[in-house]
Amino acid sequence: MEAAEQAIVRRARLRIGLLIGLVIGALLLLAGGISYAVLVRSQEAQIQRELTWGTEHGTIAGPPACSWIFQYDGTTVRTGTNPPPPGFPLSGALETVAATRTTETTTVTRNGTTYHVRTEARGDKVVQAVFDARFQLSDRWHLLLAFSLAATVGLLAAMLTGVLVGRRAVAPLAEALTRQRRFVADASHELRTPIAQVHTRAQLIAQRARYDGTATNLDDLERLIGTTRRLGEIVDDLLLSARLAAAPNNRAPDPPVDLTLLVATTVAAETERAAERQVALTLDTPGDPLPVPGVESALRRVAGELLANALAHTPAGGRIDVTLRAADNYAEIMIADTGEGFDQADARRIFDRFHRGAGSGDRRFGLGLALLQEVVTSHHGTIEAEGHPGRGARFTVRLPTAQTPITRGGAARFSNAVLCLRRRSGCSRDLR
Repeated sequence: MEAAEQAIVRRARLRIGLLIGLVIGALLLLAGGISYAVLVRSQEAQIQRELTWGTEHGTIAGPPACSWIFQYDGTTVRTGTNPPPPGFPLSGALETVAATRTTETTTVTRNGTTYHVRTEARGDKVVQAVFDARFQLSDRWHLLLAFSLAATVGLLAAMLTGVLVGRRAVAPLAEALTRQRRFVADASHELRTPIAQVHTRAQLIAQRARYDGTATNLDDLERLIGTTRRLGEIVDDLLLSARLAAAPNNRAPDPPVDLTLLVATTVAAETERAAERQVALTLDTPGDPLPVPGVESALRRVAGELLANALAHTPAGGRIDVTLRAADNYAEIMIADTGEGFDQADARRIFDRFHRGAGSGDRRFGLGLALLQEVVTSHHGTIEAEGHPGRGARFTVRLPTAQTPITRGGAARFSNAVLCLRRRSGCSRDLR
Protein backbone atom coordinates (compact mmCIF):
# COMPACT_ATOMS: atom_id res chain seq x y z
CA MET A 1 0.00 0.00 0.00
CA GLU A 2 1.21 3.51 -0.80
CA ALA A 3 2.61 5.60 2.03
CA ALA A 4 -0.12 8.22 1.57
CA GLU A 5 -2.81 5.56 1.72
CA GLN A 6 -1.20 4.03 4.81
CA ALA A 7 -1.31 7.47 6.41
CA ILE A 8 -5.01 7.76 5.52
CA VAL A 9 -5.74 4.36 7.08
CA ARG A 10 -3.78 5.26 10.22
CA ARG A 11 -5.61 8.57 10.56
CA ALA A 12 -8.94 6.80 10.12
CA ARG A 13 -8.04 4.31 12.86
CA LEU A 14 -6.89 7.08 15.16
CA ARG A 15 -10.03 9.14 14.55
CA ILE A 16 -12.30 6.18 15.24
CA GLY A 17 -10.41 5.42 18.44
CA LEU A 18 -10.53 9.05 19.56
CA LEU A 19 -14.23 9.37 18.75
CA ILE A 20 -15.08 6.22 20.68
CA GLY A 21 -12.91 7.35 23.58
CA LEU A 22 -14.46 10.83 23.57
CA VAL A 23 -18.00 9.44 23.47
CA ILE A 24 -17.34 7.06 26.36
CA GLY A 25 -15.48 9.80 28.22
CA ALA A 26 -18.41 12.18 27.73
CA LEU A 27 -20.78 9.53 29.06
CA LEU A 28 -18.55 9.03 32.09
CA LEU A 29 -18.43 12.77 32.72
CA LEU A 30 -22.19 12.98 32.39
CA ALA A 31 -22.74 10.11 34.80
CA GLY A 32 -20.22 11.53 37.26
CA GLY A 33 -21.72 15.02 37.06
CA ILE A 34 -25.20 13.70 37.70
CA SER A 35 -23.96 11.61 40.64
CA TYR A 36 -22.13 14.57 42.15
CA ALA A 37 -25.11 16.89 41.70
CA VAL A 38 -27.46 14.36 43.32
CA LEU A 39 -25.07 13.93 46.27
CA VAL A 40 -24.68 17.69 46.80
CA ARG A 41 -28.41 18.28 46.60
CA SER A 42 -29.21 15.49 49.04
CA GLN A 43 -26.57 16.76 51.48
CA GLU A 44 -27.86 20.33 51.26
CA ALA A 45 -31.42 19.14 51.88
CA GLN A 46 -30.31 17.05 54.86
CA ILE A 47 -28.40 19.99 56.35
CA GLN A 48 -31.44 22.27 56.02
CA ARG A 49 -33.63 19.68 57.74
CA GLU A 50 -31.12 19.42 60.57
CA LEU A 51 -31.06 23.21 60.96
CA THR A 52 -34.86 23.45 60.92
CA TRP A 53 -35.12 20.71 63.55
CA GLY A 54 -32.47 22.44 65.64
CA THR A 55 -34.25 25.81 65.70
CA GLU A 56 -37.57 24.15 66.52
CA HIS A 57 -36.40 21.75 69.24
CA GLY A 58 -33.17 23.34 70.45
CA THR A 59 -31.00 20.39 69.46
CA ILE A 60 -29.50 18.80 66.34
CA ALA A 61 -29.25 15.05 65.84
CA GLY A 62 -25.91 15.34 64.06
CA PRO A 63 -22.49 14.82 65.66
CA PRO A 64 -22.07 17.14 68.69
CA ALA A 65 -18.73 18.46 67.35
CA CYS A 66 -20.43 19.61 64.14
CA SER A 67 -23.56 21.44 65.41
CA TRP A 68 -24.30 24.27 67.84
CA ILE A 69 -27.47 25.97 69.17
CA PHE A 70 -27.51 29.58 70.39
CA GLN A 71 -30.45 31.32 72.12
CA TYR A 72 -30.76 35.11 72.35
CA ASP A 73 -33.31 36.82 74.59
CA GLY A 74 -32.41 40.38 73.58
CA THR A 75 -29.60 40.87 76.07
CA THR A 76 -27.82 37.55 76.60
CA VAL A 77 -26.69 34.76 74.28
CA ARG A 78 -26.81 31.30 75.81
CA THR A 79 -24.77 28.43 74.37
CA GLY A 80 -24.74 24.73 74.99
CA THR A 81 -22.04 22.63 76.58
CA ASN A 82 -20.26 22.26 73.23
CA PRO A 83 -17.81 25.20 72.80
CA PRO A 84 -18.57 27.11 69.59
CA PRO A 85 -16.00 27.66 66.82
CA PRO A 86 -14.31 31.07 66.51
CA GLY A 87 -16.61 33.76 65.11
CA PHE A 88 -19.86 32.25 66.34
CA PRO A 89 -22.60 33.02 67.08
CA LEU A 90 -23.34 35.53 64.33
CA SER A 91 -24.35 38.52 66.42
CA GLY A 92 -25.48 40.56 63.43
CA ALA A 93 -27.93 37.86 62.36
CA LEU A 94 -29.30 37.56 65.94
CA GLU A 95 -29.91 41.31 66.18
CA THR A 96 -31.53 41.46 62.73
CA VAL A 97 -33.92 38.55 63.35
CA ALA A 98 -34.75 39.90 66.83
CA ALA A 99 -35.74 43.21 65.28
CA THR A 100 -37.56 41.91 62.16
CA ARG A 101 -38.89 38.59 63.53
CA THR A 102 -37.98 36.88 60.21
CA THR A 103 -35.93 33.78 59.39
CA GLU A 104 -32.44 34.18 57.95
CA THR A 105 -30.36 31.41 56.36
CA THR A 106 -26.73 31.94 55.37
CA THR A 107 -23.50 30.10 54.62
CA VAL A 108 -20.15 31.08 56.09
CA THR A 109 -16.75 29.79 54.97
CA ARG A 110 -14.05 30.04 57.58
CA ASN A 111 -11.68 27.91 59.65
CA GLY A 112 -11.06 25.65 56.65
CA THR A 113 -14.67 24.50 56.39
CA THR A 114 -18.19 25.67 55.53
CA TYR A 115 -20.86 26.49 58.13
CA HIS A 116 -24.59 26.55 57.42
CA VAL A 117 -26.43 28.95 59.73
CA ARG A 118 -30.18 29.30 60.32
CA THR A 119 -31.45 32.10 62.55
CA GLU A 120 -35.15 32.02 63.47
CA ALA A 121 -37.45 33.79 65.98
CA ARG A 122 -39.09 31.45 68.50
CA GLY A 123 -41.50 33.12 70.91
CA ASP A 124 -39.72 35.90 72.73
CA LYS A 125 -36.30 34.45 71.85
CA VAL A 126 -34.15 34.09 68.75
CA VAL A 127 -32.58 30.69 68.06
CA GLN A 128 -29.51 30.27 65.84
CA ALA A 129 -28.49 26.81 64.65
CA VAL A 130 -25.00 26.29 63.16
CA PHE A 131 -23.97 23.14 61.24
CA ASP A 132 -20.36 22.34 60.24
CA ALA A 133 -20.36 20.61 56.82
CA ARG A 134 -16.76 19.41 56.93
CA PHE A 135 -17.77 15.73 56.69
CA GLN A 136 -20.10 16.41 53.76
CA LEU A 137 -17.30 18.29 51.96
CA SER A 138 -14.96 15.39 52.63
CA ASP A 139 -17.48 12.99 51.11
CA ARG A 140 -17.73 15.20 48.02
CA TRP A 141 -13.95 15.35 47.67
CA HIS A 142 -13.60 11.58 47.99
CA LEU A 143 -16.33 11.11 45.41
CA LEU A 144 -14.58 13.45 42.96
CA LEU A 145 -11.23 11.72 43.54
CA ALA A 146 -12.67 8.25 43.06
CA PHE A 147 -14.59 9.34 40.00
CA SER A 148 -11.51 11.04 38.47
CA LEU A 149 -9.47 7.88 38.85
CA ALA A 150 -12.28 5.74 37.46
CA ALA A 151 -12.83 8.18 34.58
CA THR A 152 -9.11 8.23 33.70
CA VAL A 153 -8.88 4.45 33.67
CA GLY A 154 -12.16 4.19 31.80
CA LEU A 155 -11.07 6.76 29.22
CA LEU A 156 -7.78 4.97 28.57
CA ALA A 157 -9.60 1.66 28.28
CA ALA A 158 -12.15 3.26 25.96
CA MET A 159 -9.44 4.70 23.72
CA LEU A 160 -7.65 1.35 23.57
CA THR A 161 -10.91 -0.35 22.75
CA GLY A 162 -11.62 2.32 20.16
CA VAL A 163 -8.24 1.75 18.50
CA LEU A 164 -8.88 -1.99 18.34
CA VAL A 165 -12.38 -1.42 16.99
CA GLY A 166 -11.02 1.13 14.53
CA ARG A 167 -8.41 -1.33 13.32
CA ARG A 168 -11.11 -3.88 12.59
CA ALA A 169 -13.43 -1.28 11.10
CA VAL A 170 -10.77 0.17 8.78
CA ALA A 171 -9.42 -3.21 7.69
CA PRO A 172 -11.93 -3.41 4.80
CA LEU A 173 -10.84 0.06 3.67
CA ALA A 174 -7.18 -0.96 3.61
CA GLU A 175 -8.05 -4.12 1.71
CA ALA A 176 -10.15 -2.11 -0.76
CA LEU A 177 -7.27 0.30 -1.39
CA THR A 178 -4.90 -2.61 -1.97
CA ARG A 179 -7.33 -4.24 -4.37
CA GLN A 180 -7.78 -0.92 -6.16
CA ARG A 181 -4.04 -0.59 -6.64
CA ARG A 182 -3.82 -4.19 -7.85
CA PHE A 183 -6.66 -3.61 -10.29
CA VAL A 184 -5.03 -0.45 -11.66
CA ALA A 185 -1.74 -2.30 -12.13
CA ASP A 186 -3.36 -5.30 -13.79
CA ALA A 187 -5.62 -3.23 -16.03
CA SER A 188 -2.78 -0.91 -17.05
CA HIS A 189 -0.53 -3.87 -17.80
CA GLU A 190 -3.19 -5.54 -19.95
CA LEU A 191 -3.99 -2.32 -21.81
CA ARG A 192 -0.41 -1.49 -22.76
CA THR A 193 -0.10 -4.10 -25.50
CA PRO A 194 -3.36 -3.35 -27.41
CA ILE A 195 -2.77 0.39 -27.14
CA ALA A 196 0.76 -0.01 -28.48
CA GLN A 197 -0.60 -2.14 -31.33
CA VAL A 198 -3.23 0.47 -32.23
CA HIS A 199 -0.62 3.22 -32.11
CA THR A 200 1.77 1.25 -34.34
CA ARG A 201 -1.00 0.37 -36.79
CA ALA A 202 -2.05 4.04 -37.01
CA GLN A 203 1.54 5.04 -37.74
CA LEU A 204 1.81 2.43 -40.49
CA ILE A 205 -1.45 3.58 -42.09
CA ALA A 206 -0.26 7.19 -42.00
CA GLN A 207 3.06 6.24 -43.63
CA ARG A 208 1.30 4.27 -46.37
CA ALA A 209 -1.04 7.19 -46.99
CA ARG A 210 1.95 9.48 -47.49
CA TYR A 211 3.74 7.08 -49.84
CA ASP A 212 0.63 6.23 -51.88
CA GLY A 213 -0.45 9.85 -52.18
CA THR A 214 -3.84 9.12 -50.56
CA ALA A 215 -3.43 11.73 -47.87
CA THR A 216 -7.02 12.97 -47.78
CA ASN A 217 -7.55 11.66 -44.26
CA LEU A 218 -3.98 12.22 -43.10
CA ASP A 219 -5.00 14.83 -40.52
CA ASP A 220 -7.42 12.37 -38.95
CA LEU A 221 -4.68 9.75 -38.83
CA GLU A 222 -2.32 12.19 -37.15
CA ARG A 223 -4.95 12.98 -34.56
CA LEU A 224 -5.48 9.25 -34.05
CA ILE A 225 -1.75 8.78 -33.54
CA GLY A 226 -1.66 11.63 -31.02
CA THR A 227 -4.67 10.25 -29.19
CA THR A 228 -3.22 6.76 -28.90
CA ARG A 229 0.09 8.24 -27.76
CA ARG A 230 -1.61 10.20 -24.98
CA LEU A 231 -3.66 7.14 -24.02
CA GLY A 232 -0.49 5.12 -23.77
CA GLU A 233 1.11 7.79 -21.60
CA ILE A 234 -1.89 7.73 -19.24
CA VAL A 235 -1.68 3.95 -18.96
CA ASP A 236 2.06 4.19 -18.29
CA ASP A 237 1.33 6.78 -15.57
CA LEU A 238 -1.20 4.49 -13.90
CA LEU A 239 1.12 1.50 -14.10
CA LEU A 240 4.07 3.44 -12.69
CA SER A 241 1.92 4.76 -9.84
CA ALA A 242 0.74 1.24 -9.01
CA ARG A 243 4.28 -0.14 -9.12
CA LEU A 244 5.57 2.58 -6.80
CA ALA A 245 2.81 1.81 -4.31
CA ALA A 246 3.29 -1.96 -4.41
CA ALA A 247 5.07 -3.10 -1.22
CA PRO A 248 7.71 -0.34 -1.06
CA ASN A 249 9.10 -1.73 2.20
CA ASN A 250 9.76 -5.13 0.65
CA ARG A 251 11.47 -3.75 -2.45
CA ALA A 252 15.17 -4.45 -2.85
CA PRO A 253 17.52 -1.49 -2.41
CA ASP A 254 17.76 0.51 -5.60
CA PRO A 255 21.16 0.95 -7.28
CA PRO A 256 22.48 4.51 -7.47
CA VAL A 257 21.41 6.58 -10.46
CA ASP A 258 23.73 9.21 -11.91
CA LEU A 259 21.48 12.25 -11.74
CA THR A 260 23.98 14.34 -13.71
CA LEU A 261 23.84 11.93 -16.64
CA LEU A 262 20.07 11.56 -16.34
CA VAL A 263 19.38 15.29 -16.44
CA ALA A 264 21.85 15.89 -19.26
CA THR A 265 20.27 13.10 -21.30
CA THR A 266 16.78 14.48 -20.68
CA VAL A 267 17.77 17.98 -21.76
CA ALA A 268 19.54 16.61 -24.83
CA ALA A 269 16.37 14.78 -25.82
CA GLU A 270 14.37 18.02 -25.75
CA THR A 271 16.97 20.28 -27.38
CA GLU A 272 15.70 19.84 -30.90
CA ARG A 273 12.08 20.46 -29.92
CA ALA A 274 13.11 23.58 -27.97
CA ALA A 275 14.94 24.88 -31.03
CA GLU A 276 11.85 24.29 -33.19
CA ARG A 277 9.73 26.26 -30.71
CA GLN A 278 12.40 29.02 -30.59
CA VAL A 279 12.90 28.54 -26.85
CA ALA A 280 16.38 28.94 -25.35
CA LEU A 281 17.27 25.86 -23.29
CA THR A 282 20.26 25.97 -20.91
CA LEU A 283 21.78 23.34 -18.66
CA ASP A 284 23.96 23.87 -15.59
CA THR A 285 25.26 20.69 -13.89
CA PRO A 286 28.25 19.78 -11.73
CA GLY A 287 31.19 18.30 -13.55
CA ASP A 288 31.18 15.03 -11.60
CA PRO A 289 28.53 12.30 -11.43
CA LEU A 290 25.87 12.86 -8.76
CA PRO A 291 24.51 9.50 -7.52
CA VAL A 292 21.06 9.18 -5.95
CA PRO A 293 19.33 5.93 -4.94
CA GLY A 294 16.21 5.21 -6.94
CA VAL A 295 14.53 3.83 -10.03
CA GLU A 296 16.17 5.29 -13.10
CA SER A 297 13.07 5.12 -15.32
CA ALA A 298 10.94 6.82 -12.68
CA LEU A 299 13.47 9.62 -12.08
CA ARG A 300 13.88 10.06 -15.81
CA ARG A 301 10.11 10.47 -16.01
CA VAL A 302 10.25 13.23 -13.39
CA ALA A 303 12.88 15.25 -15.22
CA GLY A 304 11.30 14.60 -18.61
CA GLU A 305 7.77 15.57 -17.56
CA LEU A 306 8.89 18.76 -15.85
CA LEU A 307 10.93 19.80 -18.88
CA ALA A 308 8.10 18.90 -21.27
CA ASN A 309 5.68 20.86 -19.12
CA ALA A 310 7.98 23.90 -19.27
CA LEU A 311 8.27 23.62 -23.05
CA ALA A 312 4.51 23.29 -23.46
CA HIS A 313 3.86 26.55 -21.59
CA THR A 314 6.78 28.69 -22.75
CA PRO A 315 6.11 30.78 -25.89
CA ALA A 316 8.59 31.48 -28.68
CA GLY A 317 11.42 33.71 -27.54
CA GLY A 318 11.20 32.37 -24.01
CA ARG A 319 13.85 30.69 -21.91
CA ILE A 320 14.12 27.50 -19.84
CA ASP A 321 16.97 27.05 -17.35
CA VAL A 322 17.72 23.58 -16.00
CA THR A 323 20.00 23.57 -12.97
CA LEU A 324 21.39 20.60 -11.06
CA ARG A 325 23.39 21.15 -7.91
CA ALA A 326 24.55 19.14 -4.92
CA ALA A 327 23.96 20.24 -1.33
CA ASP A 328 24.99 18.57 1.94
CA ASN A 329 22.88 15.42 1.75
CA TYR A 330 20.65 15.96 -1.24
CA ALA A 331 20.63 16.79 -4.92
CA GLU A 332 18.46 19.58 -6.28
CA ILE A 333 16.96 19.80 -9.76
CA MET A 334 15.48 23.17 -10.65
CA ILE A 335 13.60 23.82 -13.91
CA ALA A 336 12.61 27.47 -14.39
CA ASP A 337 10.83 28.92 -17.41
CA THR A 338 9.63 32.33 -18.56
CA GLY A 339 6.27 31.04 -19.76
CA GLU A 340 2.70 31.79 -18.77
CA GLY A 341 3.15 30.64 -15.16
CA PHE A 342 0.32 30.02 -12.73
CA ASP A 343 -1.29 31.56 -9.67
CA GLN A 344 0.79 31.00 -6.54
CA ALA A 345 -2.43 30.20 -4.69
CA ASP A 346 -2.45 26.92 -6.67
CA ALA A 347 1.10 25.99 -5.62
CA ARG A 348 -0.08 23.54 -2.95
CA ARG A 349 -2.91 22.06 -5.00
CA ILE A 350 -1.04 21.91 -8.26
CA PHE A 351 -0.01 18.32 -7.53
CA ASP A 352 -3.60 17.17 -6.91
CA ARG A 353 -4.92 14.81 -9.53
CA PHE A 354 -6.71 16.64 -12.36
CA HIS A 355 -6.60 19.96 -10.50
CA ARG A 356 -7.48 23.02 -12.59
CA GLY A 357 -6.54 26.37 -11.12
CA ALA A 358 -8.69 29.46 -11.27
CA GLY A 359 -8.20 31.31 -14.52
CA SER A 360 -5.87 28.63 -15.85
CA GLY A 361 -7.66 28.40 -19.18
CA ASP A 362 -6.51 25.30 -21.01
CA ARG A 363 -3.72 24.65 -18.53
CA ARG A 364 -4.84 21.50 -16.77
CA PHE A 365 -2.28 19.79 -14.61
CA GLY A 366 -3.94 16.36 -14.94
CA LEU A 367 -2.39 13.16 -13.63
CA GLY A 368 1.23 13.93 -14.58
CA LEU A 369 2.28 16.23 -11.72
CA ALA A 370 0.41 14.10 -9.17
CA LEU A 371 2.36 11.09 -10.39
CA LEU A 372 5.62 13.02 -10.24
CA GLN A 373 4.92 13.84 -6.61
CA GLU A 374 4.34 10.14 -5.93
CA VAL A 375 7.63 9.27 -7.61
CA VAL A 376 9.59 11.91 -5.69
CA THR A 377 7.93 11.02 -2.38
CA SER A 378 8.65 7.32 -2.90
CA HIS A 379 12.31 8.30 -3.31
CA HIS A 380 12.16 10.16 0.05
CA GLY A 381 12.42 13.51 -1.70
CA THR A 382 10.36 16.67 -2.05
CA ILE A 383 8.98 18.65 -4.99
CA GLU A 384 7.91 22.30 -4.87
CA ALA A 385 6.30 24.66 -7.37
CA GLU A 386 6.52 28.43 -7.59
CA GLY A 387 4.74 30.47 -10.20
CA HIS A 388 3.62 33.95 -11.16
CA PRO A 389 0.98 34.59 -13.85
CA GLY A 390 2.68 35.81 -17.00
CA ARG A 391 6.16 35.59 -15.46
CA GLY A 392 6.93 31.89 -15.60
CA ALA A 393 7.14 28.99 -13.19
CA ARG A 394 9.84 27.12 -11.32
CA PHE A 395 9.80 23.51 -10.13
CA THR A 396 12.35 22.29 -7.59
CA VAL A 397 13.00 18.61 -6.85
CA ARG A 398 15.22 17.54 -3.95
CA LEU A 399 16.42 13.95 -3.64
CA PRO A 400 18.70 12.36 -1.01
CA THR A 401 22.13 11.47 -2.39
CA ALA A 402 23.83 8.08 -2.32
CA GLN A 403 27.33 7.23 -1.14
CA THR A 404 28.04 4.61 -3.81
CA PRO A 405 30.15 6.04 -6.64
CA ILE A 406 29.10 5.81 -10.27
CA THR A 407 31.10 3.55 -12.59
CA ARG A 408 33.31 4.86 -15.35
CA GLY A 409 30.76 3.75 -17.93
CA GLY A 410 28.21 6.12 -16.44
CA ALA A 411 30.70 8.98 -16.54
CA ALA A 412 31.44 8.24 -20.18
CA ARG A 413 27.73 8.31 -21.04
CA PHE A 414 27.47 11.66 -19.26
CA SER A 415 30.24 13.09 -21.41
CA ASN A 416 28.50 11.80 -24.50
CA ALA A 417 25.22 13.40 -23.37
CA VAL A 418 26.86 16.78 -22.80
CA LEU A 419 28.60 16.60 -26.16
CA CYS A 420 25.32 15.71 -27.81
CA LEU A 421 23.59 18.65 -26.10
CA ARG A 422 26.28 21.09 -27.23
CA ARG A 423 25.96 19.95 -30.83
CA ARG A 424 22.17 20.39 -30.72
CA SER A 425 21.84 17.02 -32.45
CA GLY A 426 19.06 14.47 -32.18
CA CYS A 427 21.10 11.74 -30.55
CA SER A 428 18.86 11.31 -27.48
CA ARG A 429 17.70 7.86 -28.61
CA ASP A 430 21.24 6.54 -28.50
CA LEU A 431 21.68 7.94 -25.02
CA ARG A 432 18.61 6.15 -23.75
